[in-house]
Amino acid sequence: MPILKNPQQHQLLLDTHIWIWLMAGKDNFSPSFLKIVDQSREKNRLFISVISVWEVGMLVEKGKINFEIDTMDWVEQSSNHSGITILPLTPTIAIESCRLFGNLHGDPVDRMLVATAHEFRSVLVTHDKKLIEYGKNHLINVYDPAI
Repeated sequence: MPILKNPQQHQLLLDTHIWIWLMAGKDNFSPSFLKIVDQSREKNRLFISVISVWEVGMLVEKGKINFEIDTMDWVEQSSNHSGITILPLTPTIAIESCRLFGNLHGDPVDRMLVATAHEFRSVLVTHDKKLIEYGKNHLINVYDPAI
C-alpha cells in the first residue's frame, strides 16, 4: 500500500500519539493536515481505536503523560466533543492483529491499530517510523501528518 500524500477522501484512524498531539494543540502538523482533520470531522471520518483509550490510560498511570483533568474526562472531551469516533475492538481485529503479514514488531497496541485500520478501511495517521515502513509494503495505507 502506498504512503498517502493526501488522505483527504479517506477515513482517518489516528495513532495514539497523533490524537494526544492534536488535542494538545501541538504545532507538529502542517496546515494542510489540520484542514483535512476539520473536513474529516465534518464528514464523520475521524477515528481513534478503543485501544488508544487504553494506551492513554496506561501512559497516565505510568506517569509518562499527564492531564490537568481526570483521564476519563480528557478522553470524553477529546473524543465526543471533538468529532472523533471511537472504534471498537472486535474479535476480528483481535485475531487479525496476531496474523499480520511481514515483520511488524510485537507491540500489541501497534498491531491492534494496524488491524483496526485494515478492518475499517481507514488510513492510519502516524508519525511512528516502524508503522510507516510497515505501511509501505503491507495491507494498510499510512499517512505521516508531520511531513
